[in-house]
Amino acid sequence: MNIVVGVTGGIAAYKTVHLVRLLTKAGHEVTVIPTEDALRFVGLPTWEAISRHPVTTSVHEDVAKVRHVALGQAAELVIVAPATANTIAKMTAGLADDLLGTTLLATVAPVVIAPAMHAEMWQHPATQSNIATLRERGVRIVGPADGELAGGDSGPGRMSEPEEIFAAALAAITPGDLDGRRIAVSAGGTREPIDPVRYLGNRSSGRQGVALAVEAAERGAEVVLVAANISHDVLAAAQHPRIRVVGVGAAAELGAAMREAAAEADAVVMAAAVADYRPAEVAAHKLTKESGPLTSIELVENEDIVAGLVRDRRAGQVIVGFAAETPVAGGGVDDAELMERARRKQQRKGVDLLVVNEVGWDRGFEAAENAVRILGSGGAVVGSAAGSKREVARAIWDAVVKLSQ
Repeated sequence: MNIVVGVTGGIAAYKTVHLVRLLTKAGHEVTVIPTEDALRFVGLPTWEAISRHPVTTSVHEDVAKVRHVALGQAAELVIVAPATANTIAKMTAGLADDLLGTTLLATVAPVVIAPAMHAEMWQHPATQSNIATLRERGVRIVGPADGELAGGDSGPGRMSEPEEIFAAALAAITPGDLDGRRIAVSAGGTREPIDPVRYLGNRSSGRQGVALAVEAAERGAEVVLVAANISHDVLAAAQHPRIRVVGVGAAAELGAAMREAAAEADAVVMAAAVADYRPAEVAAHKLTKESGPLTSIELVENEDIVAGLVRDRRAGQVIVGFAAETPVAGGGVDDAELMERARRKQQRKGVDLLVVNEVGWDRGFEAAENAVRILGSGGAVVGSAAGSKREVARAIWDAVVKLSQ
């Protein structure tokens, strides 16, 4: 396959060397188009050696062959990694002031970009608007990941790993295995009000559920994402033409929204962390010390949303549940007991797949990475994944697709 890899001026360009190596080792013909700024991070000889093709940044070379248009016309896939905020803005505006810009305008091939920038730049309304526009045009967005950035900062903006970009790029040129399917995904953590100010909640950021929604949409599905108390920067990743976001707060709201979404869904994934209990009474005004000491809160049990979805499921509908457990390292149970507890939960809930999600003080919740095992209906482990939450999402949908075949 003829693949163009655009490299722009970011420190993450060093990762793209490995991406090009992965592509060439897989047998693809790769032409690298760096920007002038990109060459300040990784030099031209490196790109020529790793791609085995001559490399230039100029639109004035091979003029007779109309190189500035021909590269885009011949490409079967275009990848831009890293894609800086400046490059994303130029793509959105249709600017073509260098060889990469003209190639992007001249191609009709699938385009995949891997953003990389500081968190503030990624979260800026201009960048988010540009990303939304590119998604609407069919551009695939991989990442960015949440982690350590240049200069010691940390947050969303780190370029995804080469292996993840490689997998997403090749998926962009193959028919989506969720094409035409309707998916309902819940994400985030519910909050059960005590009074207008306080609530009972949990530490779920919603990143795993958002990653599931985005992965499903990229594979061709129409997705309803029921989002419980997810911050704007996390939810920004779900800006996709095939994702509709429904915001909810408490467990009762999430249950109602999921029942509505599930009524037309081919698959349902309950990734949200739902409160098992809620206060029996909610105070109309903020409780204060002047109101008297609050030494206890009476709780009542919330409905079992997953069990209700299983009970009312459509014929052929696949339902996926989550089991968040703490292993020994997190001060919980040993691995055998953890898995046995998960198997009992699967039998009790009646889900087709149960994702056993290891959580703790520094893993699972509020973390960039995750580790899961996926149980089939008989309790056997049918899949596993560890790494970014997008990689975990990919493994979960792989299991759903396999189950549906």
